[in-house]
Amino acid sequence: MWKKMAAAVLAASVLTGAAWAADAVSVPARTAAQKPIVLETQGSFAIGGTAVKHDGTYSDQHFLEPQGQKAYGDHAYVFYQIPAQAKKYPIVFQHGGAQSKRTWETTPDGREGFQNIFLRKGYSVYLLDQPRIGEAGLATVPDNGANPYASNPMYADKALYQLCRVGTFDGDRPVPFKNTAFPKDAASYDQFQRTWTPYEGQLDDDVSADALAKLFDKIGPAVLVTHSMGGTVGWRTPFRTDNVKAIVAFEPGGSPFLFPEGEVPQAEIPVYAPVAAQAKAVPLKDFMKLTKIPIILYYGDNIADKPSKQVGPDKWRSEFDMAKKFVAAVNRHGGHAEIVHLPDIGIKGNTHFLMSDLNNQQIADLMANWLHKQGVDVL
Repeated sequence: MWKKMAAAVLAASVLTGAAWAADAVSVPARTAAQKPIVLETQGSFAIGGTAVKHDGTYSDQHFLEPQGQKAYGDHAYVFYQIPAQAKKYPIVFQHGGAQSKRTWETTPDGREGFQNIFLRKGYSVYLLDQPRIGEAGLATVPDNGANPYASNPMYADKALYQLCRVGTFDGDRPVPFKNTAFPKDAASYDQFQRTWTPYEGQLDDDVSADALAKLFDKIGPAVLVTHSMGGTVGWRTPFRTDNVKAIVAFEPGGSPFLFPEGEVPQAEIPVYAPVAAQAKAVPLKDFMKLTKIPIILYYGDNIADKPSKQVGPDKWRSEFDMAKKFVAAVNRHGGHAEIVHLPDIGIKGNTHFLMSDLNNQQIADLMANWLHKQGVDVL
């Protein structure tokens, strides 16, 4: 009798748990067409960073006090997977602002992210959390209050939803754009809002680029893929290492585009001026390193083509304009940069998170075809 009761309770709890999981997030089963991913190896490590010693002398009598102890921080955290029969050049994935390597792992509705998609294409993948965020949260410099995304709680759900051009709000109700390629169900919205990651110290793009360059020095020549505010980290990395073979930038913005000294253009000012595109001067000798590698920038849909009261589309009007000026500057100095506005080639509805949209496989195929044309997908 007790065994029957226990079995009934267990069955009920399993069913309840399964129902809750289905409500929380859809996790599609692997289809028959998808073969298992066979890995040669995987692992993780910290790269870069510094250590700072506090004044004084350590003693067991002041066991938890800072005197004489070191603070380690400012490194990146890297998780990597190398498939069997990997292609020659790995792909390094750099996340955007207030995000983490989770950007590339799985979509909010449970589909495969770029991590698995490119493993299936035969690439080794390196996913990192940049310094002072996520699993690289140790910092040697405290936050100075200048970054709105360096605090908990993070009251920014409406702002971030709109800045990412998923849609707008009607009171507290999110209203997706009609043509959005982002999942529209409530569970995916909840997952999306839970990807945001607070900074644990000051945001410093050069510290991030230092760590990223050390990763390239460690693993050798590789392709760099960036997203959003990670774009400026990507532009700076070839200044520090010769191992970047190509850069794929998904909607770079929210951080400075780089231009040669004396060539910094004016930004288009959006209706909400604080989110205008940024530009920064660098020495020409550094900028010229960006002309030695192929670069492509991808932008999605619902970017305003004239001033708009909708902050998200209007902010990206400014960023898209600056991106075109950046590409022109690279090519003016003999480089090989291009920019793709997806609606112009018939791909509609993409948000700021192209790698998570419902057509992320199509976006990945676009990127893979471009890598093939650049000759960096060899075995």
